[in-house]
Amino acid sequence: MEHVREQSLFLDQELKPRLDAAQTGEGHVFFVDAAHFVFGTFLCCLWSFVRIFVRAAAGRQRFNVLGAWNAMTRELIYVANTTVVNTETMCELLRKIAAERLVGPITLVLDNARYQRNAVVQALAAELNISLLYLPSYSPNLNLIERLWKFLKRRALYGHYYPTFAEFRTAIEGHLTQLSTTHRTSLESLMTLNFQQFSNVSLLAA
Repeated sequence: MEHVREQSLFLDQELKPRLDAAQTGEGHVFFVDAAHFVFGTFLCCLWSFVRIFVRAAAGRQRFNVLGAWNAMTRELIYVANTTVVNTETMCELLRKIAAERLVGPITLVLDNARYQRNAVVQALAAELNISLLYLPSYSPNLNLIERLWKFLKRRALYGHYYPTFAEFRTAIEGHLTQLSTTHRTSLESLMTLNFQQFSNVSLLAA
């Protein structure tokens, strides 16, 4: 499959060289993506001999987090809001990363969402001397931060009931602030640089 080949080439020729450089202290690699936490019901599994009714929140309010995960330091830089993630949000994140005043080349690995791949964002990134490395289409398996969002949902949301949106947001923000402390050990084994790749498997008709 062409898509499988494209992912493999991207990983070997584009991503790994930057990660290798970052590991030797010759650059920085951030994985960028947005998570949209919707104030509602997050289902989980529960075995019980009797029927149990679990309270669930009602509403469609969202807490949006646009994050940049440092592949080496395992630290998250993010901006958050309750409205929408757009070009302005992306520019805010770029400025926040630049404000860290990191020494050496900075690469952001990100998907092809319109708010991330447009002239305004690309111009600001160039001005701030930040390189944007866009993933091949349909390649969430190569975006390390996707694992972080799943981790946060499991820890903060699954099986939890929050009566108000304010409590819902506070819970998520609490876990975000604990990434480098309480959750550090768990993330060391989760956020490794081993990427899942899909083989070109032939399907045989029955």
